[in-house]
Amino acid sequence: MPSVNEQPSDPRTSTTRILRWKQGAPGQAADDSLAREEPLEIRVKGESVAVTMRTPGHDEELALGFLLSEGVIAGPGDVLEVAPCQQGDAALHGNVLNVFLAPKVRLDLAKLKRNVYASSSCGLCGKASIESVHGHFAPLAKREPLVATETLLQLPAKLRAEQETFDKTGGLHAAGLFDAGGELLTLREDVGRHNAVDKAIGRSMLDGSFPLDDRVLMLSGRASFEILQKALAGRVPVICAVSAPSSLAVEFARESGQTLVGFLRGDTFNVYSHPERITGLGD
Repeated sequence: MPSVNEQPSDPRTSTTRILRWKQGAPGQAADDSLAREEPLEIRVKGESVAVTMRTPGHDEELALGFLLSEGVIAGPGDVLEVAPCQQGDAALHGNVLNVFLAPKVRLDLAKLKRNVYASSSCGLCGKASIESVHGHFAPLAKREPLVATETLLQLPAKLRAEQETFDKTGGLHAAGLFDAGGELLTLREDVGRHNAVDKAIGRSMLDGSFPLDDRVLMLSGRASFEILQKALAGRVPVICAVSAPSSLAVEFARESGQTLVGFLRGDTFNVYSHPERITGLGD
């Protein structure tokens, strides 16, 4: 069977020949689209600090969101430039980014390298406790915005309708940032759910709409601890997921002042923390 062939017109997908089979009919050869997965190396001050498996595209956003969630930067003003590496074989494939920080940013590269490992199945690992995260990002104090139950019920369909690459491949997670009225502002897709969140938050930094204290984050899958951590770094107060949250995600949301909604599908959802941001729950 032929190997996977890349489609230069869309860096997020590739094609391959498959044998498609259905009971009661002979197998048929066909083209199939796959979600691309490649490593991205993030360098700060010329030194490698992380390698994450991601879907190519929006890499600058990914780097910014990642460095924000690691506490390296506090906002877009801490970054001078994000540029592709111009040396070595990896540069030919655009898989290395150099991040240049403002002189005011103090960075402990050794500590950062000890705490960081990322892959398409594991987000930001190595965090010993919720307290260590709160050392970088204080819990949220405000209890706004107020989001209506009717608005929340519309979010999964709105997110799904814009998942262009998922339609082609069936293999990507999505993260969308909505305003309190339910308008989709930013959507990003990636093989790693944590990467999709990084990209969405990174986009807000580039657009000058940071921090995100009046936004709702909608996830196409489950809500994990690292997703809640990233949302807190971006100051997102409401996080919604089509699937389940983990126990640590719920604990983190409760202690961080975040509203966490899970199993948001059809006409139902579960609220795991801080329901006071949602109107209409008592109707």
